[in-house]
Amino acid sequence: MNEVIQKTIQIEENKEYVFRNQVDFCIGTGRMGLALTKEYQEQLSLVQKEIGFSHIRGHGLFCDDIGIYQETPEGESEYNFTYLDRVMDSYISLGLRPFLELGFMPQKMASGTQTIFYWKGNTTPPASYKKWTDMVTALLSHLCERYTTDEVVTWPIEVWNEPNLPGFWENADMPEYFKLFHTTFDAIKKLDSRFLVGGPAVCGGTDEVWIRSFMEYCETNDLAVDFVTRHHYTSEPPKTQGHYSYIELMDPEDGFANLHTTREIIDSFPRFKGLPIHITEFNTSYVPNCPIHDTNQNAAYIAHQLSRLGDDNESYSYWTFGDVFEEFGVPFTPFHGGFGLVANGCIPKPTFWTFAFFKKLKEKKGICVYKDETCVVMKYEDGSYRGIAWNATRNRSGKDLCLNLTIPTTQSASTDAYLFLTQTVDEENCNPLKVWHDLGEPANPTKDQIDLLKQTARPQIHTERMVPVSMPESHISIELNIKENGVVYFSLEPKPLHPDRGYSYELVMQYEKR
Repeated sequence: MNEVIQKTIQIEENKEYVFRNQVDFCIGTGRMGLALTKEYQEQLSLVQKEIGFSHIRGHGLFCDDIGIYQETPEGESEYNFTYLDRVMDSYISLGLRPFLELGFMPQKMASGTQTIFYWKGNTTPPASYKKWTDMVTALLSHLCERYTTDEVVTWPIEVWNEPNLPGFWENADMPEYFKLFHTTFDAIKKLDSRFLVGGPAVCGGTDEVWIRSFMEYCETNDLAVDFVTRHHYTSEPPKTQGHYSYIELMDPEDGFANLHTTREIIDSFPRFKGLPIHITEFNTSYVPNCPIHDTNQNAAYIAHQLSRLGDDNESYSYWTFGDVFEEFGVPFTPFHGGFGLVANGCIPKPTFWTFAFFKKLKEKKGICVYKDETCVVMKYEDGSYRGIAWNATRNRSGKDLCLNLTIPTTQSASTDAYLFLTQTVDEENCNPLKVWHDLGEPANPTKDQIDLLKQTARPQIHTERMVPVSMPESHISIELNIKENGVVYFSLEPKPLHPDRGYSYELVMQYEKR
């Protein structure tokens, strides 16, 4: 048996903690052409039904499988928005707005042949910057005509993806990226100054150098950039074995410290102080074949991330919503370490519920009355509470966590009891990866096996009625037992009884006691 760590928490009624919960602002997706497939739409529908994000961001807007850029036999530009409209219509029907990432380069417009990924996204500058900006403004004009200008100017626009990596931008050429950004920014603002445009969408490693240089460029060239974007992954370089990559997680404090440097760099420029930062990608590992993504360990580690990422950042977009994703090719199995919250077969992974739980904290107006490295607790105007607790480990510790919370309550004549509800996701109660392993790790599960995996991929629910203790002041004490790599959502809300005439639960329960 694991050692149990005991922790006592006293919730103070009038104390408030900083907690900016932007869990639902944006979600990532594989390249946009995949939105034309059935499994993709089914996974996205599930995510929107259970969580509900506001925006979606992905690669490949200008890649040839979407087919926007075309040329006449004479070499003149023309545009085809047929597939774009299908993709955008599907997003909007699910309550999503695009967070537009402008990239990659259409082959007929590219200055070179360098590509990335299985699906060969071209990552070279345009041969003609005029053709590039004409295409960008034609795209935005078409979207404005289709969905109204007042709507489309609210969609954030990010120029390119990870130009500080030579694979994503030829030679990681900083001056060439700044040229791309500048010409794109000017063209978009000329079309309508209300558009929100940002960059440089860098990943870690050289992020500090690039972000400082980007801010210096914007200041020197009088570019009133609307926001800054960067990425955030929290693992060491992977070790590859067969189809899979295995990683060690970073100390989360190192990641938070790195993110804070972006805030400090931006704020060091008086003109840009307080400029919004959007993390347009984050996850544990940065490769789409890393088994940690499928685990309860990932769910607990990400819970800690979600409690802190709003401290410095306007938003943070998990990469990605689902496993319909082909950067390294078509996956061999449903549990292959894909980035997604949902495994192929429409099976929610444990981290799916971490996001669903944090979204529940936003359903009502409230304040954060407690936050630390193991939990966050919200109090609402109706006297109810909701919270999330987690037991995240980077390496197996063999330690479970027991939180004992004392929560102040308000007694009234109409409320003599509270409903205490928990939903638990841990390696025993919501672990479809283990069930898949027990089934023999089938590469192509049968319908019955998929149904079983879905049944075992839901949190364990527990409820009970609790009566406040009135001395010295009205309160309820609750106990949360969180196994290693577990996540527990809880709610405590006033719940008076409304029995039907003649109904007695106590009399009913006597049959259970015989």
